[in-house]
Amino acid sequence: MPGENIQWFPGHMAKTRKQIAADMKEVDACLELLDARIPASSRNPEIIKLLSGKPTVTLLNKASLADPEANAEWIAYFKKKGQTTPLLIDSVTGEGTGRITPALRELLADKLARWQERGMKGRRIKVMILGIPNVGKSTLINRLVGARKAKAEDRPGVTREKQWVLTSTGLMLLDTPGVLWPKFEDRKTGEALAFTGAIKDQILDTETLAASLAGKLRRLYPALLSARYKLPDDVMSSDASDFDLLFEIGRKRGFLISGGDVDTERVALMLLDEFRSAKIGRISLERPSEV
Repeated sequence: MPGENIQWFPGHMAKTRKQIAADMKEVDACLELLDARIPASSRNPEIIKLLSGKPTVTLLNKASLADPEANAEWIAYFKKKGQTTPLLIDSVTGEGTGRITPALRELLADKLARWQERGMKGRRIKVMILGIPNVGKSTLINRLVGARKAKAEDRPGVTREKQWVLTSTGLMLLDTPGVLWPKFEDRKTGEALAFTGAIKDQILDTETLAASLAGKLRRLYPALLSARYKLPDDVMSSDASDFDLLFEIGRKRGFLISGGDVDTERVALMLLDEFRSAKIGRISLERPSEV
């Protein structure tokens, strides 16, 4: 099952962490990118350590895919903690991205004033972007720059090399590799990352993952799940297993093979895709009360 002692190349992570720590000395502030649907699970504990003491704006990306009520709860949560400035954004649509530079300037107001006093008014603000794979860093850079400067693909870990890019608002952005921590033993964290695509589907049992997602959606958003797949009450009850639920979704969609059996692989891929694209609805898998 995902999350059960999954290893992520500890040597590679150590090298990346060392490089990020070195680069941190060159920047004025950081942008921490999280997935708004799973802010807790998408927050790399190694990155939190590296950010200590550095002015940071935490961006809850893909906010348009997440539950609006949960989004508001997470913004309130981060504001209460007071360690970072939180913003809701969507790097694909551009929603909220216009507030990033003003937020950074507000955070760095004292430093900018000192620069101005020293005749350094035009100095560029250097900002590092940090986040796990597939959270949207490259897409955000391209949005802020207005051109395809960073390589963006819908696969974890595509960004490989250190690169600085200049935005139209005067920020110098430093992209970093998307990295997961060496090991996470909490099953919920592993599943949440797998549900959203931060972990490559190929290394997981897709049917088991999709069944688990179906069960989670039945608990958290039963009305949305039932409406999307026209599910009867008996499989929506807690007596039916997660796999029973997945089979019924497959039957309702007509994903059958010879003998009338359900094509579980096909329905699993469909369910994961429809969750990730918000076709089921705007869904958040985590709330601050669970942290």
